[in-house]
Amino acid sequence: MFHHLVFFYLRKDLTAAQRSDFESKLRGLSRITSITSFTIGRPAPIERAVVDSTYDFAAMIHFKDKAGHDAYQIDPMHLEFVAACKSYWSTVKIYDFE
Repeated sequence: MFHHLVFFYLRKDLTAAQRSDFESKLRGLSRITSITSFTIGRPAPIERAVVDSTYDFAAMIHFKDKAGHDAYQIDPMHLEFVAACKSYWSTVKIYDFE
């Protein structure tokens, strides 16, 4: 199994409508066929020194294997999401593991 974790740090000047648009488009990625499991969320309200809660949204995406991940990266829906939403974030951090 291949795991793809993505942490989005959105621009602070986004309107509520832009944040909603980002979340809607992020949720739309779940339709990509190479994905076996898809979850998004916002930071949990936990205050511990070891917990980074500075991001705005996270996506946890699972694939059967690296080939599934690679197919996701070039899927038109993923490419459209990046093109439509890249102006919304200031930083993206990605952690992949098997």
